Amino acid sequence: MAVRTGALLLMGLAACSGPKADLVLVNGRVITVDSADRVAEAVAIAGNRIAAVGTREAIMRWVGPATEVIDLGGKAVTPGLLDGHAHFAMGAVDRRFVADLSYPNVKSVAEIVAKVAAEVAKHRAGEWVVGRGWDEGKLAELRYVTAADLDRVAPDNPVWLTHTMGHYGTANSAALRLAGVGKATPDPAGGTIDKLPNGAPSGVLKESAQELVTRLVPDYTVEQTQEAIADLARAFNAEGMTGLKDPGISDAMWTAYRGALADSQLTVRVFALWRPEPTPAAARALLDRVGATTARGAAPGDDRLISGGVKLFIDGSGGARTAWVNRPWNRNRSEVDGGNTGYPASDPDTLGVVLRMFHDAGWHISVHSIGDRAIDWTVDQYLAAFAANPKPGLRHGIIHANIPSDRALDGIARLQRDFDAGYPEPSSGFLWWIGDTYAGNFGPERSLRLNPFKTYLDRGIRWANGSDYNVTPFPARYGIWASVARETLLGVYGAHPWGMAEAIDVRTALRAQTIWVARQMFLENEIGSIEVGKYADLAVWDRDLLSVETAALRDLTCELTIFNGKVVYRRGDRTTGA
Repeated sequence: MAVRTGALLLMGLAACSGPKADLVLVNGRVITVDSADRVAEAVAIAGNRIAAVGTREAIMRWVGPATEVIDLGGKAVTPGLLDGHAHFAMGAVDRRFVADLSYPNVKSVAEIVAKVAAEVAKHRAGEWVVGRGWDEGKLAELRYVTAADLDRVAPDNPVWLTHTMGHYGTANSAALRLAGVGKATPDPAGGTIDKLPNGAPSGVLKESAQELVTRLVPDYTVEQTQEAIADLARAFNAEGMTGLKDPGISDAMWTAYRGALADSQLTVRVFALWRPEPTPAAARALLDRVGATTARGAAPGDDRLISGGVKLFIDGSGGARTAWVNRPWNRNRSEVDGGNTGYPASDPDTLGVVLRMFHDAGWHISVHSIGDRAIDWTVDQYLAAFAANPKPGLRHGIIHANIPSDRALDGIARLQRDFDAGYPEPSSGFLWWIGDTYAGNFGPERSLRLNPFKTYLDRGIRWANGSDYNVTPFPARYGIWASVARETLLGVYGAHPWGMAEAIDVRTALRAQTIWVARQMFLENEIGSIEVGKYADLAVWDRDLLSVETAALRDLTCELTIFNGKVVYRRGDRTTGA
């Protein structure tokens, strides 16, 4: 798109002789992400809204005796970055209370074992030791962590270590005994108990099998969750982030969110999706309890906490090779994983009934769909739902939508055109952070279809990018960079196993992390671009995103974050969470 610098002819909320601004940013590169993709020099803020955008000369007329003026010195301003898919409440708790086993904190199975040993030393015998973040694709041994590894240092403490993707994890023998998992234990529906050649469980539990152990791990309190939410909100602000879509909350998480909002600790906008059990009875109970949604949540007219809809699952993980695909999974890039094509997370027919219940009730729906067969199912279900009960504007999402088939792409384009629905909600960080594991599992042919952003553009398809935190790190700058660079973290199968045909430019990547996420939060008229009348949610960066080399996008530094018209982060200022 053409970029026009200079006077934007945007009208202010009041004449220059009227009320003055509370805050003015001048002498910058204000990347508006408006419909014309214009770049301005300055912006004025009055209360919690953007009052004017334009040249330095025009904006300085908004300055009064009480106005704070910030000279940007050429730095760039963007809308506050948004995350289309972040497990914010759950990830906040893990971040604060669970042992961090992510790269580069651990680089080998031996280092994981050492971390667990250190945690065991802090606990009494019999107490649970919990960790998260390991990924065999980043370990020197390129293999799973097993119960045998953990038993050496934790013979008397049950241990559960969640994989970074959240779809599998490892239990030690003490935890398996408590759960009653042994040689004779069958795989639960929608799950896998990984077995050794002798039939004994290896300790690795996938998908629903995880619940055999995780149901025994003590929960955190609402107060602990609220404390963790407030802490993570400050961390988001320090990365220029001001909003997100949290897919899959519980009643306790909603209570914690409401508490953080009431205590003025929620300095991000949250569009939350509920996660019921995949049964008609559970769906009916949620509909009756929560009532109308995609309207406004805990604070009407405030737009900081919204009860937005529901999340459903049709399949599992590309890392665990449990996602539902049309052709068998690969292993180690070139090998074939037997006849393994993954499996549905629950009965597709029953899940289809549940989906229709929420659709008919007018709820926004997003369905976790990783594999091509799963994406086909989700697209088909949406098309059937709209054919039976047209309800344009619900903006149903396709979470991850990793490797859509040509048939799915046709259906997605139709859904968006005819019903304002069928929006992919991918996580470009998968290309990078879990890319080495993914490249081995998807194989050389499927890899070329992963996150087909250029194809989306060519077909007129919009998407909302997210981190899937804490599957990948949350800073949205990583998602923007990964969408352009398409590089893996360690290059186990080369730096670009996905090819570069689906790479996009930084302007599009920025839109997918701002205004297109705002649409999936039903807030595109309020946030996502720097335009008069919208909430003043802004981020200031140390460099201009539109002019730096691609590699520099990953290393952007946030200098200042404004949320709802207030400075919530200023680099180096401890009073704003720096």
